[in-house]
Amino acid sequence: MPAFYFIDKEHRVVMSSGSGVLTREDMVGHQNRLLKDPDFDPGFSQIIDFTNLTRVDVKPEDILFLAERNVFSPRSHRAVLADNDLAFGLARMYEMIREAKGETGVRVFRDREEALAWALAKEEAR
Repeated sequence: MPAFYFIDKEHRVVMSSGSGVLTREDMVGHQNRLLKDPDFDPGFSQIIDFTNLTRVDVKPEDILFLAERNVFSPRSHRAVLADNDLAFGLARMYEMIREAKGETGVRVFRDREEALAWALAKEEAR
């Protein structure tokens, strides 16, 4: 899957997206690139756009691995935008795992405006 991200330092947000087939390797690679990027700050918010995926080739154990390896701060707002049921369900699984670890900043959305509003909410509103 071609995966892309843009770091908006002014608004303290990482905008991540991809297209094509989503795999565990794609998601781990994305995390690794973020960790090496000098502009990345774990305290930033994130918007993940899964609306251009053609297939999701990810197993539940892959989601567990990724949730255990979280690279963002537990206080970061992270919005996942998913328009197909499989991507939405896997993202919800990720949300629930992070929530069980005490993180309340991950939310899954089908509506782009709601996802943007959540991820870009002012710090004092969190």
